[in-house]
Amino acid sequence: MPLLDTKGIRLFIKRDDEIHPKIAGNKWRKLKYNLAEAKARKLSTLVTFGGAFSNHIAATAAAGKAFGFQTIGIIRGEAVLPLNPTLQLAHDYGMQFHFVDRATYRTPDRLALAQSLYPQPFYFIPEGGTNHLAIKGCMEIVKETQHQLEEQPDYYALACGTGGTIAGVIEGLQGKAQVLGFSALKGDFLKAEVRTLLSQTYTNWTINTDYHFGGYAKFKPALIDFINDFKQTQGIPLEPIYTGKMLYGILDLVQHDYFPKGSRILAIHTGGLQGIRGFNQRFGDILI
Repeated sequence: MPLLDTKGIRLFIKRDDEIHPKIAGNKWRKLKYNLAEAKARKLSTLVTFGGAFSNHIAATAAAGKAFGFQTIGIIRGEAVLPLNPTLQLAHDYGMQFHFVDRATYRTPDRLALAQSLYPQPFYFIPEGGTNHLAIKGCMEIVKETQHQLEEQPDYYALACGTGGTIAGVIEGLQGKAQVLGFSALKGDFLKAEVRTLLSQTYTNWTINTDYHFGGYAKFKPALIDFINDFKQTQGIPLEPIYTGKMLYGILDLVQHDYFPKGSRILAIHTGGLQGIRGFNQRFGDILI
């Protein structure tokens, strides 16, 4: 890209979106050790939470079908028929749904809510998949990168939702290199969430909150134009909730000389591409 050449920056993109055709990106990394733990406990049912367009819901359903688990999704909001593409996909993979109103969904004790709805034994996975086993899976991003690249990155960049993936990358680096998160959410609370997930204090990370485009699942025409242009010119699909905002942010920071000349940046493509169908259904096929 001419901008990168002009600024003397090298940008690598780790294509975690291609890990698995149905369980892609950070969702596979978060589920990997949780599935193993469920098997070890001889629990055949997975119960989790998510919104109606949740990548995590779709991935958990796909993982259940692939590895022989029954899956149950506790979904925020009322049921709407026909199902949107995300929930239809999860349904096709065999997931059963329980829809709860938003006030009930906000309960701080999600496990207790799940147990009240399903008294039989199950393996519980939090909303977004983030727990200590998810962090263990995401730590492997660093080890893989060290094997895949001869020149190690100065910066690891990734989109942030619940904070589990960035926590795994921070833990994996053990203080080496810089970690730059791009929040998909409006507000600055995510930093505190990530701190609670880390085993110790690290100072080599930050979360940028300037590229949320209005908040979670919000967007502006400039973001859509960027995603479409990036796919046409670079051959890499992005989505507007996470990865599109991250890459937009990285290149905007490059433009404004945030990164020193000669910096090597690794952008982690965390997947989420299944959400494009639902997005286009809602907003009129604006993503190519």
